[in-house]
Amino acid sequence: MGKTFLSMNLKAILLLIAGHFVTDLNTGALPNFLPFIKESLGLSYATTASIILVFNVTSSAIQPIFGYFSDRWPAKWLLPAGCFTASLGMALLGFGSSYAWILFFTALSGLGQGSYHPEAFKTTHSLGGEKKATAISLFLVGGGLGFAAGPLAATLFVKYFGLKGSILFLPFGVAMAAVFLSTSFWSLKTEHFPEAKLPADEGASRQGLLPMILLLGVVVVRAATQMSLQTFVPLYFIDLLHRDPVIAGKYVSLFFFAGTMGGLAGGPVADRHGYKETVVSGLGLTSVFLFLSFHTAGAASLLLFALGGFMLSSSNAITMAMGQSFMPRNLGMASGLILGLAMGVGGIGTTVLGWVADRWGLVLTLQIVFFLPLLGLLSCFFIPYPGRGRKGTST
Repeated sequence: MGKTFLSMNLKAILLLIAGHFVTDLNTGALPNFLPFIKESLGLSYATTASIILVFNVTSSAIQPIFGYFSDRWPAKWLLPAGCFTASLGMALLGFGSSYAWILFFTALSGLGQGSYHPEAFKTTHSLGGEKKATAISLFLVGGGLGFAAGPLAATLFVKYFGLKGSILFLPFGVAMAAVFLSTSFWSLKTEHFPEAKLPADEGASRQGLLPMILLLGVVVVRAATQMSLQTFVPLYFIDLLHRDPVIAGKYVSLFFFAGTMGGLAGGPVADRHGYKETVVSGLGLTSVFLFLSFHTAGAASLLLFALGGFMLSSSNAITMAMGQSFMPRNLGMASGLILGLAMGVGGIGTTVLGWVADRWGLVLTLQIVFFLPLLGLLSCFFIPYPGRGRKGTST
């Protein structure tokens, strides 16, 4: 399509990355507001936890609905609107005078976050050309950085301005929406992309149903592994080993930082060596590294745990690209299913493992978590997918 079009694609992808940073900045910030909201309104632990539940429902579980909407009607406006709404809800959170208002502002922010992702993934897929996994991996970096920066931003805003310091999240959303609305290269017409020329093929859609179900199984297992490690590793170090909480923080922080780097690296590797092959090898190595980290100590344990995070997240962009290839006429829906619904089900898996920990202990629970990626590997093994790229040709 020429050098100009490729340059325009890069600018659009960078803009989508920035939008991803802004939306996920709010996602990362919410948990750090909760202790202050709990104290301010005198909430119980159960009602405080329900705030997170409302956010998860509106930001994750609802994503397939936004995906369905964007597949059928022009929905590029969801990109600026999602950034603005996510930030607006978080900005108003500190002004909530009652539990009901807190839930309303949380849901508003969640809807902004949930509406942005399917359309953004769909657009990134179209802009990626032959390197779709690479484009998606770049897009995911924005979200990872936003998620990591959110807790720090929330802590600083509350420290210096109190709960009403949440209003400082609003300029991020306003600025991002303004940039979207003042530029045009991100809203290319769908006829520029091959997907728009695909004829409707109900037979092909039915053929993609089983592979999509198997792929969702991979994503569910991966999400359950990540959420369970985030939940149980700090408890293991603090409650069972009675170690300094800073040590637990190092493990979790390094795990997520390494995961961000893994997500960035996984896309280009998959575009070069094959999607399915990269996912299978990544999940297998995840279990190996996590198991070894549990049976070593010191710097070696920390390094192995980080490598586990790197390998686990290396398939994030790949599974998204695979899912979109199974639903080429429903890219938004595919994105919503993978990022929203499957991630939500993965969270239920963490709850089940909490029940296991209550009855049989954290050690056994962590051993189970370490081998969960092998279930994802098994599911991926049965997915019919070309060796390289979507059509099995070298890219």
